[in-house]
Amino acid sequence: MDFTDKRVLVTGGSRGIGFDIARAFLEAGARVAINGRTAQSVDAAMEKLGNAEGLVAAPGDIGTVSGCESAVNTAIDAFGGLDILVNNAGVGAGKPIEESDEAYWDAHVDVNLKGAFFCCRAALPELRKSNGNIVNIASDAGLMGVPGITVYCASKGGLVNMTRAMALEVAPEVRVNCISPGYVDTDMIRLSAKRKPDPEAAWQKMIDYAPLKRIATPAEISHAVLYLASPEACFITGTSLAIDGGSTAGH
Repeated sequence: MDFTDKRVLVTGGSRGIGFDIARAFLEAGARVAINGRTAQSVDAAMEKLGNAEGLVAAPGDIGTVSGCESAVNTAIDAFGGLDILVNNAGVGAGKPIEESDEAYWDAHVDVNLKGAFFCCRAALPELRKSNGNIVNIASDAGLMGVPGITVYCASKGGLVNMTRAMALEVAPEVRVNCISPGYVDTDMIRLSAKRKPDPEAAWQKMIDYAPLKRIATPAEISHAVLYLASPEACFITGTSLAIDGGSTAGH
């Protein structure tokens, strides 16, 4: 897929899935603004990408409205507009309902849901001009209930349905879709397994969770993002694409 000179902002692009999405767009010819919570994390990501021509640093805390607006405006100012917004920034941690306090709730909803909404709001004027599109990164936990991560499920479920409502509201000028991954082989997932009492068993449990009995690679998510953002998907909007090895088909 050719994204030559397309202007892209990837939130949470300094690591994990977001980093690979940014890399994939860059390799496809796009100009890419990478967002991360701090300037240091963004600089490190850009260095890993060889500080390639077309890369722009757009740091900002997506958990705040001002951070969303700062990241989006930095990208727009650098590129003179925007064609694609990828809302990838997210947080996730498991806690029983009884241990889920207000701070825990706010941390998830502020980044996973509120942040995505206000990045969209800030980007919409330019996306309308370019007939651009938005790809939100949700989760299979936004499509089904998972015990122990109720707050995370709530935030990602909200993102999935926000995608549908927003797609209706901003059509036909702008398309809005989301991807709902299952487990993806990132540093964050590996660290999560290492923190368990039996890391090897925890990792194997993740592998066994999907009917296809493996964990997705970041590239498998990136390929789907590029497809939904491309002209090849020009008649797709308001959809959630599950890339989960079959986990949401049932257990």
